Amino acid sequence: MLIEEAVRFLSQIPPYQFLEGPALRELAESLTLVFHPKGAVILQQEGPSGDSLHIIQKGVVKITLKPKGGAEEVVVDYRERGESFGLVSLMGGQQKTTAIALQDTICYLLPKERLNELVLTHPAIAEYLLQFHLTKYVDMTSREMQGKSLFLGSSDHLLFTAQVGEICRKVTTVVGPETTVCQAARRMAEDRQSAALVIGPSGGPIGILTDSDLRSKIVAQGWSIELPVSYVMSHPVVSVDEKDPCFEVVLKMLQGNIHHVAVTREGALRGMVTNHDFMVLQGRSPLAFSEDIERQTSLDGLAPVSQRVLTIIGGLLREGARAANIVRIISELNDRVVRRLLDLAEQEFGPPPAPYCWLSLGSEGRKEQTFRTDQDNALIHADVAEELRPKVEDYFRRFTVFMRQGLVRCGFEACPANYMASNPEWRQPLSVWKHYFTGWISDPTPEAVLKSLIFFDFRPLYGDEALAWELREHMAALVLEYPAFMGFMANMLVRNRPPLGFFGTVAVERSGEHKDGLNLKIKAVAPLVDIARLFSLEKGVRAASTIERLEALRGGTTLISERVDELEQAFEFVTLMRVHHQYRLMEAGKTIDNFIRLDALSSLERQSLKNTFRLILKIQDQVLERYKGFIL
Repeated sequence: MLIEEAVRFLSQIPPYQFLEGPALRELAESLTLVFHPKGAVILQQEGPSGDSLHIIQKGVVKITLKPKGGAEEVVVDYRERGESFGLVSLMGGQQKTTAIALQDTICYLLPKERLNELVLTHPAIAEYLLQFHLTKYVDMTSREMQGKSLFLGSSDHLLFTAQVGEICRKVTTVVGPETTVCQAARRMAEDRQSAALVIGPSGGPIGILTDSDLRSKIVAQGWSIELPVSYVMSHPVVSVDEKDPCFEVVLKMLQGNIHHVAVTREGALRGMVTNHDFMVLQGRSPLAFSEDIERQTSLDGLAPVSQRVLTIIGGLLREGARAANIVRIISELNDRVVRRLLDLAEQEFGPPPAPYCWLSLGSEGRKEQTFRTDQDNALIHADVAEELRPKVEDYFRRFTVFMRQGLVRCGFEACPANYMASNPEWRQPLSVWKHYFTGWISDPTPEAVLKSLIFFDFRPLYGDEALAWELREHMAALVLEYPAFMGFMANMLVRNRPPLGFFGTVAVERSGEHKDGLNLKIKAVAPLVDIARLFSLEKGVRAASTIERLEALRGGTTLISERVDELEQAFEFVTLMRVHHQYRLMEAGKTIDNFIRLDALSSLERQSLKNTFRLILKIQDQVLERYKGFIL
């Protein structure tokens, strides 16, 4: 009975749950069971190393560390059911920390010799144990989520596993720069190619002539077909290495609005890949949706296409995409919808009477939206003479109302707090926007800091981007001029503490609609976003997305420079968990929310969530110390 109970226990906790049946039973047979009463010191710092790894079957253990020099003992961690301790001492020969039973605790002991055999024969076990005890582990959690997702058993992983060299085609139409357009077009027709590469004297591609070039330049503008292709070709050629993953190439094509990419091997031309190749590869790719969006000439046509964009999330999850890749793809497609609608708005109301820039705010500005929730946008326009202001205001009033209503039809709900360009407050000339930011930063009231959190993540999406960058530079200068503002930003960060109890348990909602649930957006995503924003502002980083901000801080001098990998892994984990949760709700026809139930998570997911909370708490404590003069 004891062995059967040990098998059931191990089959439910990482990393042993990944063992096959016979190996799992063999491991269970090597365990012994020990009891530690409340208050017992199980392992003593600087004492001899144990001869076993302790796996907690019941109870809670506190891990403490007393630094050298008589410093006060600090709590390193709390371990509970399914977690282990003592690995570091097994490896190092001396106990590095103290382990104390906070409750009556029962542990399985895994002998050192058996542990050594296990890690030698099962690399995944070694990987997990080392990551859990020495750093933090997230990637395996992501793999587990993929494994138990709605799409278990699908084999359609090519977009995210194949390298572009595996699908590229040999270029059969190659011409020189002096070849005439007529000759090149004839060659393309004979070879049944949609493009011809133009090769320079060195043998490398210097341009590309596509069907689109022939339509937009030769036919539409009436250029002579006897012109050399060098006058008509698109250049420079976008090229990728044959080892680049297909997904990255798709994203590059989306961002650059291009349909042909040259594939190279060690710098030399190997072939070409087109949007059609990816559509064949995936069936219904993001590129296909992109083309559908671009083809629409009315709101009636755009709205249904936009509503279908979210359906590709299922395909991305099925292919094992990382959360960072999913939100980048969705953000690019959402941006396409908004830009196309802005084009339609200009067609509806005529050329704008003043240069303007459309801004995306919040998660949309950071390119971190998963499922569309509500609109977060604003509009900057150039300052104009007094007599022109009524005309400018009337135009942008009608323009932004059209955008709000059009975006609702395209699946973007109106913002309940009215943070939209249709609100006159958020549709202003550059001088007024500068005044806003000056007021928020020089006099950082709680309301001002709240608005800062929304507007500081702005991103120019359409129009005269110089207006947005001028505002960004104005903001960066103000942050340096008023250092007290950073203290108020820090205050907002540390007040949102993760719901981690004294014994390492996660607190959930006790009543109401979401009883036993946890708001993943507020308690996990938001603190990570706030951490990246705070230190980016501190260092003058201009990037808007959380991952780009963290990367810009890597190797620097901030408190988090050495924790970038941990923060990126944590952000990846909670974002992927959020995407999976929301997609299941959408598929079931339920209202999309951010509340996850802990009892629906695996042991590995729960442990990774706690690791994320512990990381956030550690950084918040450091921020508290650094900005203690400003924390309320």
